[in-house]
Amino acid sequence: MKIYSLLFIVLFSFSCSQQSLKYPPTRKDNTTDSYFGTHVSDPYRWLEDDRSEETMEWVKVQNELTFRYLEKIPFREKIKNRLTELQNFPRMGAPWKEGKYYFYSYNNGLQNQDVYYFKKTLEEEGKIILDPNELSETGTIALTNLSVSNDSKYLGYGISKGGSDWREFFVKEIESGEVLEDHLKWIKFSGIAWYKDGFFYNRFNEPTEGEELKGVNLNSKIYYHKVGTPQSEDMLVYEDPLHPGRSFNARVTEDEKILVLNVFESTTGNAIYFKELTKKNAPWIKMVDNFENDFSLVEKDEDNLLFLTNYNATMYKLIEVNINNYTKENWKDIIEEKKSQVLTDCNFAGEKLIAHYQRDARSVLEVFSREGQFLYDIQLPGIGTIISFNSKPKENEAFYVYTSFNVPPEVYTYNVATNSSELYFKPEVDFNSDDYITRQVFYESKDGTVVPMFIVHHKNFKNKGKSPALLYGYGGFNITYTPVFSIRNVILLENGGVYALAGIRGGGEYGEAWHKAGTKLNKQNVFDDFIAAAEYLIEEKYTSSKLLAIYGGSNGGLLAGAVMNQRPELFGVVFPAVGVMDMLRYHLFTIGRYWSTDYGSSEDSVQFEYLYKYSPMHNITQGIKYPAVMVTTADHDDRVVPAHSFKYIATLQEKQSGKNPVLIRIETEAGHGAGKPVTKQIEETADMWAFAFYQMKFKPKY
Repeated sequence: MKIYSLLFIVLFSFSCSQQSLKYPPTRKDNTTDSYFGTHVSDPYRWLEDDRSEETMEWVKVQNELTFRYLEKIPFREKIKNRLTELQNFPRMGAPWKEGKYYFYSYNNGLQNQDVYYFKKTLEEEGKIILDPNELSETGTIALTNLSVSNDSKYLGYGISKGGSDWREFFVKEIESGEVLEDHLKWIKFSGIAWYKDGFFYNRFNEPTEGEELKGVNLNSKIYYHKVGTPQSEDMLVYEDPLHPGRSFNARVTEDEKILVLNVFESTTGNAIYFKELTKKNAPWIKMVDNFENDFSLVEKDEDNLLFLTNYNATMYKLIEVNINNYTKENWKDIIEEKKSQVLTDCNFAGEKLIAHYQRDARSVLEVFSREGQFLYDIQLPGIGTIISFNSKPKENEAFYVYTSFNVPPEVYTYNVATNSSELYFKPEVDFNSDDYITRQVFYESKDGTVVPMFIVHHKNFKNKGKSPALLYGYGGFNITYTPVFSIRNVILLENGGVYALAGIRGGGEYGEAWHKAGTKLNKQNVFDDFIAAAEYLIEEKYTSSKLLAIYGGSNGGLLAGAVMNQRPELFGVVFPAVGVMDMLRYHLFTIGRYWSTDYGSSEDSVQFEYLYKYSPMHNITQGIKYPAVMVTTADHDDRVVPAHSFKYIATLQEKQSGKNPVLIRIETEAGHGAGKPVTKQIEETADMWAFAFYQMKFKPKY
């Protein structure tokens, strides 16, 4: 339906000047919904059909507008060149050992996707086992799963095309390098759980044509696939037709004796079922049959299963469950809850337990005996984050990756027996990390709650309120954002700017209580915490409103949109990325229903009223002068479908007052973010900083 292009060229051509910027028209209709007597208009509902000809034409015209605007910014290309220079450094993941081989990822700098290698000793040069860059010329096919069979004979791997959450699984022989005929489809949120000569995995029914990227995902099933056979012969292992909204994920213990099933109804709380694989026709044991708490399997030790859980422990603990005596009254605490730090992970290594804690949103590693007695700390290089720790229960050799805001990911070997770490791989980046410092401050939110925030800047920085700043936040789903290195932030820091990360409620910074304080009818706490962070940065003269940009992705995109509506004068530039912007309909697409434990649902009268008051799309007011906005989304995002961003920007363009541009950048052949090729990451980041600096009237040094 070619209703835009000619009109756009003739009537809406423009220069980069904000004074002459106009938006292409977006058709409105009379769609209205009634929620408990409240009528809610949804005139851009047609944009939810992201594969219609009209929507695709709308996407084309919006991108033409945005990229024409960006192309006029004089320093855009220079920022891109600098990002390319920064990105061009070798990176390695933490090795892990399976059978007789070590496996690890490596990127030589500008490869779109990491390449995977294997070798027999740490000293020898590795051989490529899988290079995802060979699967696509554009780098838009990403690796999502990588799992080695216990006998190190097979490599099972999953790929995603164009950023979608849909996975396809394949199998490769490690010794010969031959890709076998195995090809499994319609897989989402699944691991590869090896057992004998095959593996367990989770899949959905094939969606109807046109519904692949937006249809509701129901009827998850666990199958067993035997290597060398077609998917049509896979054996159904578990399904629950009485609860079609539940999803499952299977794990097999390292000794291949127990199959553990995680059962989900949402992003919070799970049930645990297990069965003994050594007994024919063994029944499923329902160890936990409600969804009130989180349970994560660490490993099996003899007849005991070790779980990380928040059951009777808001800061989490490690428990032991005997498979022959599995009822709650017989559970045993191994590592008890600590009130000062959150237990986020645990590894079994050298017959000891390595506990990964977060203390004020930064990593702490502690070593315990198998019985749960504290032994000693593992000394880390500084205020930072352990992003992976790989170990084996019976081996003293382990590996971990450490990073911080000014430290690119470093790989360390760790000897459990001697409690000693040794640097194994250190990346060299065109960036002098010693010139920058990280501070952690604590500020008060609106209700007096004390909230942590990291602030990063040059060591010679002076608080004069004249520096550009970027404030990042998330605030949801018990997720904690911790200090990690990002070339995106280097662009800001090199130009005398300030990067701030606020540990707001809704996340997991202080355990489940902190999380719950930012969910459902408490969601306003999240926005208040973020607004207070911005006010702190301005009051302490790190920056000013005109020079302050905010950024958030997914749930953080919701955050950015909501706080902009509530305090438009507080921010200069806003970047809502792949955000949940329509809080009344989010649950109707793909797996959106899972988020209701955090958000609530418009199908509940009380929760509807609350959601309606802050939903970003529904709280844009005609005649308000909003900050400059660049929304980012992608055409293959089937996590938070792009209709959220489409409807939001159409509403904002309709109602914006003043000269600040409100644009949308829609990436093609990309999804929610995971697996995005390096070239696309660089291009998007360059556009983000070009847009921000231009709105701030700040000229970068490049």
